[in-house]
Amino acid sequence: MNEKRISIAIDGPVAAGKTTQAKRLAEALGFLYMDTGALYRTIACYMERHGKVIADIDEVLASIDLFLERDEKGQQRMFLGMEDVTDCLRTPSISKLASDISAVPAVREFLLDMQRAVAKEQNVVMEGRDIGTVVLPDSTVKIFLTADADIRGFRRWREMKQKGQPEDFHKVLADLADRDYNDSHREVAPLKQADDAIMLDCTELSSRETTQALLEIVREIAGI
Repeated sequence: MNEKRISIAIDGPVAAGKTTQAKRLAEALGFLYMDTGALYRTIACYMERHGKVIADIDEVLASIDLFLERDEKGQQRMFLGMEDVTDCLRTPSISKLASDISAVPAVREFLLDMQRAVAKEQNVVMEGRDIGTVVLPDSTVKIFLTADADIRGFRRWREMKQKGQPEDFHKVLADLADRDYNDSHREVAPLKQADDAIMLDCTELSSRETTQALLEIVREIAGI
């Protein structure tokens, strides 16, 4: 009989630190890390490059050549055809489009099997908006990671500045508020805390303190 895999679902609003924390958690536990948001961003990247809009989504899904690979360090890399587009996925326009298309049922269905297949094959830390509620509803551990909106806005603004994508802080904060509203009010798989998820508010925690708190939650629930 195959050993039961352990899956850790981390959901939460934009810029709560899910990506950084999920990577650290996966590294500490020796699990695979999967950034599900990058899948939606890659579709958005394809649409932006080809001048497609949401009305064209059936055509997009029929023609897109999307896949993910792991580099020599085990990091997730996203590809369109032969091109690695991982470093092109965090612009404001792609973030907005990714949020919009994530509300389209056909897009979510297109990506669902890919996400679930990973969790069946390996112990995984998966982060996104609906991992614990829709993608992996039977996850071993479910965590809802959040923080104050102003703190999240500052983190996103700082991240963009460090990547050479400077934006006005107030615009970043407004865009984040729009994302929060859209993600939590979409009809399909809205952002929400699963009934059996543990909420961790990291507003007052440093990055390392957040990682430690997550590890304690996982070890207590999963017994590892």
